[in-house]
Amino acid sequence: MGEVNMKKYWSSRIKNQQPYVFGEQPKDKKYIKLNTNENPYPPSPRVFEAIQASLEELRLYPDPACSELVSAISQLFGIGEKNIFCGNGSDEILAMAFPAFFEPGRPILFPDITYTFYPVYADFYGLDCRTVPVEADFTIPYKKLFNSPGGVVLANPNAPTGIALEPDMVESIIKNNPDNVVIVDEAYVDFGGRSAVSLIDRYPNLLVVRTTSKSYSLAGLRVGWAMGNENLIAALNVVKNSFNSYTLGRPAIAGGAAALRDRQYFKTCIDKVIKTRQETAKALKGLGFNITPSCTNFLFVSHEKAGAEHIFKRLREEGILVRYFKKPRIDNWLRITIGTEEDMKAVVKKLEEILRTV
Repeated sequence: MGEVNMKKYWSSRIKNQQPYVFGEQPKDKKYIKLNTNENPYPPSPRVFEAIQASLEELRLYPDPACSELVSAISQLFGIGEKNIFCGNGSDEILAMAFPAFFEPGRPILFPDITYTFYPVYADFYGLDCRTVPVEADFTIPYKKLFNSPGGVVLANPNAPTGIALEPDMVESIIKNNPDNVVIVDEAYVDFGGRSAVSLIDRYPNLLVVRTTSKSYSLAGLRVGWAMGNENLIAALNVVKNSFNSYTLGRPAIAGGAAALRDRQYFKTCIDKVIKTRQETAKALKGLGFNITPSCTNFLFVSHEKAGAEHIFKRLREEGILVRYFKKPRIDNWLRITIGTEEDMKAVVKKLEEILRTV
């Protein structure tokens, strides 16, 4: 028999699809895991209580409207429930937003260095996209996102750089794209950015996307939401109800709502991450690292004397995982998630040892 064609039964849509590359999740030994921007602290105790209570009705389908979660979001942000859409993490919401708002032949704009899922979505749905090169310091030339032919996707703060645009810059992007949707992905905004959610009443073309994965320590539960004009929310519901009405299970709805309501616990964890980020940045600068100004739960760093790939490999050998992107313009940079204070002291110590050998 000849060699089996491994893609024989694949559709033409995915035969040449280049999927998103997620951070490695090794199981060969225990690592200090600082490569996927997870929160180092556990979720609120109220989350566990709510999830436990939800298990009593697992035989029943969940509420497709996610009413409990929507109510918690509405109360937190002071917006109407009709302005909210919930999904299985912000990634699923983005996956629904691309076909809901963007058209083939009308290029979507986003920075050339940003969340690498954006071009994957565009390619999967047969959409055109055009990247706008960031500046040498990785800041976004926001005026080049004006007058997009098809729409804009903006991570703010951006990833993997950690840099945030000022609120007036974000608003000017929205204002200068009146005929197209601007998606502002705020996955990291709680760690030091400024949200655009207050603008949704003024701009019917704005969709703000959020997640509980980072700031609420719920990466494993997969809870996200979007906020925008009722018209945009209606479009997302058309997409959702065209292939899966039950996007969130009962534990996710209950747990997500409980996390959002426990504001004191949320603030305590955020403050600890920010404090550790600042202390770690100071220590790394003392070792000669260049660091972008971070408004996130990670640091984007490079060193003139030690290559990023070399540091990445050495840290891995020492049981510490960080993220290395072998891509143009950032192939000498590492993204280091902020862990506990003890985690970050261990990282700094190992980096001192590595740098002594270069």
